[in-house]
Amino acid sequence: MKISLRAKLIISFLSVIIICGLVATIVAIRLIRTGIISQAQEKVGIDLNSARYIYQDEIHKVETVLRLSAVRFFIKDALLNKDIERLKRELEEIRKRESLDILTLTDENGRVIVRARNPSVSGDNQGQDDLISRALSSREVIATTVIVSREELLKEGPALAEQAHIEFITTPKAKLSLETEQTSGMMIKAAAPVFRYDGSLVGVLYGGNLLNRNYKIVDEVKGTVYQGVKYKGKDIGTATIFQGDLRISTNVEAEDGSRAIGTRVSEEVYEQVLVKGLPWIDRAFVVNNWYIAAYEPIKDTQGKVIGILYVGILEEKFMDMRKRAIAIFLAITLAGMIIAMVVSSFLANGVLQPIKRLVSASQQWAKGNLGYRVETTRRDEIAELAETFNRMASSLKERDEQLQEYTQQQIMKSERLATLGQLAAGVAHEINNPLGAVLMYAHLSLEEMEAEDPRRENLKKVAGEATRCKDIVKGLLDFARQTEPKVEQLDANEVLERTLSLLENQALFQNIKITRLFSASLPKVMMDGSQIQQVFTNIILNAAEAVGGEGELTVATRTAPDGLAIEIEFTDTGCGIHRENIEKVFDPFFTTKEVGRGTGLGLAVSYGIVARHKGTINVKSEPGKGSTFVVKLPLRKEG
Repeated sequence: MKISLRAKLIISFLSVIIICGLVATIVAIRLIRTGIISQAQEKVGIDLNSARYIYQDEIHKVETVLRLSAVRFFIKDALLNKDIERLKRELEEIRKRESLDILTLTDENGRVIVRARNPSVSGDNQGQDDLISRALSSREVIATTVIVSREELLKEGPALAEQAHIEFITTPKAKLSLETEQTSGMMIKAAAPVFRYDGSLVGVLYGGNLLNRNYKIVDEVKGTVYQGVKYKGKDIGTATIFQGDLRISTNVEAEDGSRAIGTRVSEEVYEQVLVKGLPWIDRAFVVNNWYIAAYEPIKDTQGKVIGILYVGILEEKFMDMRKRAIAIFLAITLAGMIIAMVVSSFLANGVLQPIKRLVSASQQWAKGNLGYRVETTRRDEIAELAETFNRMASSLKERDEQLQEYTQQQIMKSERLATLGQLAAGVAHEINNPLGAVLMYAHLSLEEMEAEDPRRENLKKVAGEATRCKDIVKGLLDFARQTEPKVEQLDANEVLERTLSLLENQALFQNIKITRLFSASLPKVMMDGSQIQQVFTNIILNAAEAVGGEGELTVATRTAPDGLAIEIEFTDTGCGIHRENIEKVFDPFFTTKEVGRGTGLGLAVSYGIVARHKGTINVKSEPGKGSTFVVKLPLRKEG
C-alpha cells in the first residue's frame, strides 16, 4: 500500500513523540517515587536527631537536679544529726518543686534512709541496684534509663506501680507474644553521691521520672519537630517511647482517638532494633497507619537494649504528593503529544526540504542544543515558520539559562538551610554534653579549692569560656530553628512583668533603677508568649550591660497612634550606639562587646521572632546618651 510522504512524516513524528514520551514517563515516574520517599526518609532521620536531643536533655535535667541536691548542706547536717524528719520534709519539697516521681536517700552501704514519696518504707538495701552501685563505687553522678521492677515501684509508691502497669493490646504486624501485661516500668533515673564536710562518702541520693504514661517528652518532640501540623485530620508526625516493644508513652492515636498505650511495635522493627540493636529508618505500620518512621534503641548503663525511641511522618501525605506529581507529569506529556501531532500535521503540508531542515533543527533542540538555528532563503510561510522556530529556540535557551540559575540558587539555599540545621543538631549533641561536664567539674573544683589557691583564676576562666561556648551554641540553635510562633491572645504587660521579675533580682540589676510605665488600657495581642519573652529578655539584658550595671532602665507600653498595634519601648541611660553600627545591630554575630562577653546572636534572633509576628523592632541611639528600642506588635484576631 502506497503511503504518502505527508503520512510518513506524521507517522514518523508521532512515533518519535510517543516513544520519547513513554521513556520519559517511565523514568520520571520512577524518579518521582524514589525521590519523594528518599526525601521523607532523610527528613525523618533529622527528626530522630532532634528527638534524641530532647530525650537526652531530659536525662541531663534529672542528672543536674540530683547533682545539685546532693551537695545541699541540709542533707549533710540532717544525716550527721540523724534528723530524719527534716530529711523527709526537705526531700519531699525538692521532689515536688523539681517534678520528680521519686527522690530517695541511702547511706554509704546503699540502705534506704528516707523515701520522699513514700516515707513509710525504708531500711531496704538498694546497694545491689546497678545505678546505685556505680554511684557508690565511682563517687560520681550517674544518669541513664533503667527498668524498674513492680516490687521496687511499690516501695517508691503504689501509684507508680499502677502507672507502670499496662495491658497488652493486640496490634497488627506485631511479633507474637504470650505476655498479656507489663508490670515493670521504664524510668529516667540518676544517682549522686553525698559527702560529709571532710569529703568522705555518707550516702547516695537517687531520683527520677517514670516514663510509663508520662507524655512530656513525646509531646515536646511532636510540638518542636512537627508543630502540631495535621493532614486530612490526622497528626502529620508522631513520637513514641517503647519499653521493650510496648508503647508506654506516645501521641500515636488508636482507632478511638485515645493514645495507643499498650500497642506494640511491628515484628520487622523488633528484630532490627531490639534484637540487633541497630537504628531503623523505612516505612512501617504503626498501630493503624503506614508511616515513614525512624527507630533507635534506648540502652541502660550496661549497654543492654531496653527500649526504643521513635518518630514518624504520616506516609499518606507523601503518597498523595507522589500521585499528584505523576498525574501532572502524565497530563503534561499527553498534552505535549497532542500539540506535537497537530503541529506535525501542518508541517506535512509544506515543502519537503524546509520540513527536513525543521526536523533536523527539532532534533538538535531535543538534544539540548538550543543554539541551533534554521537557515532558509525562502520568503513564504515556511520561512516565517523557520524564523518562529529560531525565536522559540532563543526564548527556550534564555528561559533554560534562567531556570538553571534559579534552580542552582534554590539548591544552594536548601543546602545552606540543611547544613545549618544539621550543624545546630550536631553542635548541640556533640558539644553541649562535654561542655556541661567541663562546667560541672570546673565549678566543683572551685568549690573545693582554697580561696588563696593561685589556680582559682585559671579555673574561673575555664568556667567562663565554657559558659560562653554554651551561649553561642544556644544562640546558634535559636537562630537556625526559625520556629513559627504558636500565638494566643496575651497581655504584653503581663509578659513584661514576668520577664522583669525573672531578671531584676540578678546581681547585674542590683544598681539599676527600673521604671515601669505600663498602659492600663493596653489591648491584648496575638503572640507566642515564650518567644516574645525571649525578645524582651535579650533587649533588657543588653540595656543592663550598656549601663554598666549602674543606671536607669525605663520600660513603657502604649497603643500605637494609628490604633493598629501596640508598642513596647525600652530606654536606657547607657553608653549608646555609634551611628555606623546602628544598621548592624540586628546582623547575626555582630557585637560591640568585648571578646568573650557576647555572641552577637541575641538581637538577630529577636528580630526574626518579631518579624514572624508581623511586627517591627527599631532602635534610636546616640553615643553617651543611651539607647531606645521599640518593639511594635500588630493587633490581629485569632486565626
